[in-house]
Amino acid sequence: MHASAPAPAHRLKSILGGSAGNLVEWYDWYAYAVLASYLAPHFFPDDASKDLNAWAVFAVGFFMRPIGGWLMGVYGDRHGRKAGLTLSVTLMCIGSLMIALTPGYAAIGPLATVSLVVARLIQGLSLGGEYGASATYLSEMAGKRHRGFFSSFQYVTLISGQLTALVVLLVLQAAMPEAALKQWGWRIPFLIGGVLAVVVFWLRRRLAETESFAKRDAARKSSFGALFLEHPREAAVVMLLTAGGTLAFYAYTIYPIAFLKKTAGFSDAAATQVNAAALFVFMAIQPLAGALSDRIGRKPLMVSFGVLGVLLTWPIFTALEDVRTAWQAFALMTGALVIVTGYTSINAVVKAELFPAHIRTLGVALPYALANAIFGGTAPYVALWFKEAGWERGFYWYVTAMIGISLITYLRMRDTAKHSRILED
Repeated sequence: MHASAPAPAHRLKSILGGSAGNLVEWYDWYAYAVLASYLAPHFFPDDASKDLNAWAVFAVGFFMRPIGGWLMGVYGDRHGRKAGLTLSVTLMCIGSLMIALTPGYAAIGPLATVSLVVARLIQGLSLGGEYGASATYLSEMAGKRHRGFFSSFQYVTLISGQLTALVVLLVLQAAMPEAALKQWGWRIPFLIGGVLAVVVFWLRRRLAETESFAKRDAARKSSFGALFLEHPREAAVVMLLTAGGTLAFYAYTIYPIAFLKKTAGFSDAAATQVNAAALFVFMAIQPLAGALSDRIGRKPLMVSFGVLGVLLTWPIFTALEDVRTAWQAFALMTGALVIVTGYTSINAVVKAELFPAHIRTLGVALPYALANAIFGGTAPYVALWFKEAGWERGFYWYVTAMIGISLITYLRMRDTAKHSRILED
């Protein structure tokens, strides 16, 4: 029996509320990345390793994401999608305000460093839970007819958060003297993130719960053991379909900045501008691809990403080696991001459609977080390792091979749009 569908206005309000929170979460997460060089002198001893230490703390947050996916996935399955979303943004708020308000190393010594590490651990825990909670909420709330379209806004807001953090820094650089920005101005983006998180907390407290959660089989409990013992195939599918997709996402979005500077010879400003422009286009086409999946199914989009990724990753990166103009670089990067859109636009809804309601949040969150930590978060490091080993093009083959493994998964799995385990109409 299908659950009754909520009114369109009610559904849209819920989707907007869930999406806005996702944007703020990713803004808070990426604010650290764009401000790492500014906060490093304040949280570490004044020596040559302070910048490296700041990036090490950034990496620590990634290790918490699978733990967050596990703990908060179970929480969302047992206490509700709304409860999971609210807890997630609360933790992100705490982490951001800790970074914004903690005195520097000169004032409190090593306690400043400890506070920064704790703040990033809390943020990593939050983000690990946010993916599963928001993917599940948007997919369940969207309704069958437009599920692909509305769930694609998860990546729209993810990319928006990244771009917003960059824009806030650019505005501060233009509005403040450099000395003031280095001394105290860098705290402003974290304060903004904390305040926005409070607003999102208020919005999420007023969200409606999904029908799927209300009508789940409450006698069956979500847990780590239940996921891998009762749904091993679905968990494996999530990891395998994510492996190539998340690696391609990081390879096409994060790595090209360093690639254009170190390999193609672009300036810092030019590389950043090209990347931002390509990301904007990437963000804009997510809903188009999501809507297309509602008409033709999810599987054709994923297969198209797999086939084009296998065939064109090598040509795109080798062509980037020889680009000399920003327009050439923009065209190649945009082409790569159009390809990966076949994964990013629908990956959340595909995962949600694989699991029954009582374990859906955990099923989406934990296998994704594991695959993301193994293949996505390590992408820049692996690329640099190949480069320092004298075989930079080995990274292109690595990306191609992992997309190929995911392609095999796409070809073998059923189209979740036709075999969805989400019951809402």
